[in-house]
Amino acid sequence: MIEAVMIWNEPNNLSHWDFQIDDGWRIFADLVKTSSAAVAAERPGLRRVLGGMSPIDPEFLRTLDAHGAVEAVDVVAIHGFPLDWNHWQIDEWPDKLASVQAVTGKPVWISEVGVSTFGAEEVQQFGLRRTAELLDGRAERVHWYSLYDLPRAWPATTRHREAEGSSYYRHFYMGLLREDGTPKLALRDFAGCTPALGLCQWFHFEDHRLDSAVRWMKDLGVRHLRTGLSWADSFRPDAQAWFDRQMKALEPFDVTVTFCFTPESLGVRPHHTSPPRDVRPFAEFCASQVRRYA
Repeated sequence: MIEAVMIWNEPNNLSHWDFQIDDGWRIFADLVKTSSAAVAAERPGLRRVLGGMSPIDPEFLRTLDAHGAVEAVDVVAIHGFPLDWNHWQIDEWPDKLASVQAVTGKPVWISEVGVSTFGAEEVQQFGLRRTAELLDGRAERVHWYSLYDLPRAWPATTRHREAEGSSYYRHFYMGLLREDGTPKLALRDFAGCTPALGLCQWFHFEDHRLDSAVRWMKDLGVRHLRTGLSWADSFRPDAQAWFDRQMKALEPFDVTVTFCFTPESLGVRPHHTSPPRDVRPFAEFCASQVRRYA
């Protein structure tokens, strides 16, 4: 069921890792090395993926490599959203991928790529078709983000929220399905790209969409799925029961599970993006979940 473990998410994005606290990503590199070793001890051969970088930045990878973090993983990952947030055009995808491949001998996965329907559903439809065409055969894994729109009652995790203008609101329209579960125009196009094109779908704690998501993914022919288990959520009451339910439901797919988000009580500051004061409890969390599900 679990084909890979991803260590954190977008560590060079301030919305996911506070690199103002961790100047130079030294704590993050230590977290990667410690947790990667813990995962390998539990399941030798399970692929370990460096959290997908966003923006795509070869210099960031060189920084982590200098700290020994790249050596500790099997795969490097990148994220790109050129029609929504990045300052480059969609046709630059092959060059962006090649810029990272040029500085590492590791396989490079595209663990998030997507297009919002904030402006029009036709934009997403074009973006999906063009992305699939541009990336065909260039990466072992490409995960489309995402299946569902983000419910408006769940604020998107960003630094500045509404102060970001339309960039913030685009988070809510990244799905192939609307919040109410009705299909958008690009859904049929996506079905024509599976199983080569995988999917990235995050599930919130006790997410009511889990069972319907599984049905949709089976119908769409999804084989490769990326999702996450939150270290911060593990401190909630009955957290392991929810994790068990989630991972049981996802057994039909080849899952890359992302471990991330710091419990407030364990951070340098009380926030889920904060580096932890001690990286070892995170490594223990990763090991315990691999032991349970892999």
